[in-house]
Amino acid sequence: AAMTLTKKHYQRLWFPEPGSGGDIPTRSEHGLTRQQFNQAMPEEFWRELVDRVAKEIPDTLLLAEAFWLMEGYFVRTLGMHRVYNSAFMNMLKNEDNKKFRYSIKNVLEFNPEILKRYVNFMNNPDEQTAVAQFGKGDKYFGVCTLLVTMPGLPMFGHGQVEGFTEKYGMEYRKAYWNEQPDWDLVHRHEREIFPLMCKRHVFSDVRNFYLYDFYTPEGYVNENVIAFSNSFDGEHGLVIYNNKFENTLGWVKTSVAYSVKKLEQEERVLEQNSLGHALHLHHHDSYFVIFRDYSSGLEYIRSSKDLHERGLLVALNAYQYHVFLDFREVEDNVWHHYANLNSYLDGRGVPSIDEALKETFLRPIHQSFREIVNQEVFRKLIKVIDDKKILQTEPLLKRLRDEQVPHLLHEIKNFTQGQGDIQGIVSCMTKIINVLPLLPKLDQVVTCPGSRKWLSLSKTLKKHVRDENHRIVLLSWILVHRLGAVLSNTDVPINSRYGMDEWLLTKIMEDTFRHMGMDDAAAYRAVMLIKILTTHQKWWTVKASKTRTAYEIMRMLLQDEDVRNYLQVNRYREVLWFNKEAYHSLINWMLIVAVINVLRQELRDDKEICANIIERFDILKKLLNAEKKSEFQVEKLMNALKK
Repeated sequence: AAMTLTKKHYQRLWFPEPGSGGDIPTRSEHGLTRQQFNQAMPEEFWRELVDRVAKEIPDTLLLAEAFWLMEGYFVRTLGMHRVYNSAFMNMLKNEDNKKFRYSIKNVLEFNPEILKRYVNFMNNPDEQTAVAQFGKGDKYFGVCTLLVTMPGLPMFGHGQVEGFTEKYGMEYRKAYWNEQPDWDLVHRHEREIFPLMCKRHVFSDVRNFYLYDFYTPEGYVNENVIAFSNSFDGEHGLVIYNNKFENTLGWVKTSVAYSVKKLEQEERVLEQNSLGHALHLHHHDSYFVIFRDYSSGLEYIRSSKDLHERGLLVALNAYQYHVFLDFREVEDNVWHHYANLNSYLDGRGVPSIDEALKETFLRPIHQSFREIVNQEVFRKLIKVIDDKKILQTEPLLKRLRDEQVPHLLHEIKNFTQGQGDIQGIVSCMTKIINVLPLLPKLDQVVTCPGSRKWLSLSKTLKKHVRDENHRIVLLSWILVHRLGAVLSNTDVPINSRYGMDEWLLTKIMEDTFRHMGMDDAAAYRAVMLIKILTTHQKWWTVKASKTRTAYEIMRMLLQDEDVRNYLQVNRYREVLWFNKEAYHSLINWMLIVAVINVLRQELRDDKEICANIIERFDILKKLLNAEKKSEFQVEKLMNALKK
């Protein structure tokens, strides 16, 4: 309790001036006048101690606990290296935001270096715990964000992250309450606070620290909003927090005054800075700045010139905060792509500015793709594929074949300058759609006398194809698996697979799947499966000896990252494991793709159809049999296939 040994409070407590009464009744008889006390204690004790320490043991760090708003006095006048900043906790808890900002402004006007000496905290053993004072909601995390992004040193109290509520006294040797961590609170720290602690190098110094006034559209400063920027080695950060239970809107543009010591002058002079200069932005309308909000994960784009001249417009809900990082400035091109994107987004955030920019180029492709891959089209296709007669007369299919799919392919061709045969791609898709009604009743339309395998695979097909989600996946695969042929007739599977990502088609598919009832995880895995089936749409053509075909096929599949992710391949205790259900699902889909490939060739002889399909079915049976011996370990699976 360092403040009790300052002259002011030492006299107040132990040698009160006559007539003052004193704070400790038993000490009133020991009162001294101010003059008498100054004679007995002419110098500040801590000033003498700091000077001696600096001279005799200069490597010592002096950290003072000071309350009663004496924090500034200890670091300014008495020379302490660090001081616990109780004002941070008390003022933000009580929402004395104007006083809090005033305390920072005072330091900045005196000497900004002082801010580095503060140890900020939200609780200590003399106070109630952090969750008791700030709760567990947005206010807690807003103040905690300031804690880890202000200059100086952030200090977490015992049990703060876990949400413990027991107040620990200095004399405690153990906890008396049997408290368990609040894992929701812990995980929110992991999401929102810990990543910022990894950015302390951006926030801890004061050479580039600027505190801003937050001007409302009405022209007054909202003292409840704490806004500041900082930077280090080209990395910039901007923090804005509304410490009040009310919504607000305003501009961050001009910093408050801060003192600077000029080389040619002895005294410090006051200066101000703008946000545009603090972020080192060009003052030109051809430049744009892109940055990410760590609280939401969204990226934003703004005109560099606007930030110089008008500042950053920010809307804040009660206790909402933003931490903007990853600033990068880009120069617009002759087609004004960034200007158009900035105008189109109109201040909105997006997961990726680069993707949003790409989407502006891909808009014609996306519009055409959405006309095909959407809930309405899929619902109709699902209804008609069971009946081949209806399939032939359905106007939707005619429109797909004659208009919509060719239009999509033309847009891709224009974008990629491809040389592929559009009509050939349409013809391939049409043939596959025409054989879809055969899949659920394969054993009825193709006879294979005396073959138990035929009945087994027919039963598997029927069960798999009847599922509505499986039909959605199948229809989507049919529509995308040949898109790469627009580029050329070589490497069609690979070009189709990477075209899905390159042309951002997977996002549209996922949205459609969610609209049709899939949850996020199912939609994601459905798209992953479509990628796999596109890449390996002719999996049976792998080069291998007859006895090693199944082994080589699985080796080829496991080299594909999409396959490993789908099979949930993971390492645990030096063993690679895979998921049984995902493995069986993949094998069933490989069977469907193989059967479709045979049927679309329009072979007239049932015997030939049976032979081709059963040959591929036998390979898949080997893969299934190997799984039974694998104990879900990749190495044992491959060893079983080898044998």
